[in-house]
Amino acid sequence: MKRLALAVVVLFAFLSQGFAQDQALENVPNRSATGGAQTLEDIMKRQRGEKVDNDFRRNATGDPNSAAGISSQLGTLGGVSDPELWRALRFGSADIKVSSGGKEATVLMQDGGMRWLEWRKGPLATYGAYLLGATIVFLGLFYLLRGRIRIDGQKTGRTITRFKAVERFGHWLLAGSFILLGVTGLLTLFGRLVIIPLIGKDAFAPIALASKWIHNNVAWAFMLGLAMVFVMWVVHNIPNKTDLKWIAVGGGLLKKGVHPPARKFNFGQKMIFWGVIVLGASISASGLSLLFPFEMPMFAGTFELLNATGLPQLLGFGTLPTVLAPHEEMQYAQLWHSIIAFVMIAMILAHIYIGSVGMEGAYDAMGSGEVELQWAREHHGLWVEEVEEADRKAASAAKDAVPAE
Repeated sequence: MKRLALAVVVLFAFLSQGFAQDQALENVPNRSATGGAQTLEDIMKRQRGEKVDNDFRRNATGDPNSAAGISSQLGTLGGVSDPELWRALRFGSADIKVSSGGKEATVLMQDGGMRWLEWRKGPLATYGAYLLGATIVFLGLFYLLRGRIRIDGQKTGRTITRFKAVERFGHWLLAGSFILLGVTGLLTLFGRLVIIPLIGKDAFAPIALASKWIHNNVAWAFMLGLAMVFVMWVVHNIPNKTDLKWIAVGGGLLKKGVHPPARKFNFGQKMIFWGVIVLGASISASGLSLLFPFEMPMFAGTFELLNATGLPQLLGFGTLPTVLAPHEEMQYAQLWHSIIAFVMIAMILAHIYIGSVGMEGAYDAMGSGEVELQWAREHHGLWVEEVEEADRKAASAAKDAVPAE
């Protein structure tokens, strides 16, 4: 009985394998009419955005070892025809030898370039525009429904120093450079899709050239501002129990007269701070990788670390490539750079809204550095108490230091 069961299992395995092979053969397009070249169905699949198996091209690269002798007819052509040679170059299987330049110099055709271009002008530009548009619409609706958040109590006519000059310098260095980077980055990304159809290539050319120069050079100011802001404010942005009270009432943003306690920075500002620091560091790293692709590759090592975690395989991406040419490094870096930039722009739009038309008195904090005392008590009451206590101690110490006459 056991032998019979074993025989049935083996027979079923063979039948299953044969059925799978038959199914695979049925799914392979018949390219006999085209001599092995692509068919009309291949072209239609590509136009529909469906995946086309390029193995029929990738593997049709000839055999150099079958070359005719040099004295034979057509011997100098070797065993590879011109189309086969171009396919080998495209799919990276050609035996390229260079005298200098390293491995990257052997990449004569980079097949991933078209995938990068399609993704850049398709999903990246489309969803990025949706994100920014949705952010602006949301902020507009919020203003219409909530209105400007005003000072509820009686103004005192007195001010308190919110930020010192060096703090305001670091903030505006970071903010000003980010605005320039955001504008020039959007001009570069949407130039071909939006701007050229409006003003033409000749008019856009100097704009694109200036945008590239500004973007590459202002990036250093952004990184300096990012470092300054981190050093000055990181100690004030560590989460604490007070943030839970702020979260519980939505920061008082949704209802008038609600003012949760907060120190120098409330929970909303802490989220902006850490978002800017983390995303700013990431966008700086990818920007440096774009500026120095041969010296600072970023993604091959990152993919290797991700593969070790098993996360890409778990999400269905398979094993990520860990050997990338500089061309591929730049393509991945540019996509990541743009994705992070869109997220940061959306976040900073909300920050700009609150710091300008969204809240009365908020701009003064980074304008003159002095804010109305009542505003400070309503939005940063615990911080005001700390400052006033420090002032009292300083005044007491100064009084005690005066010698008696």
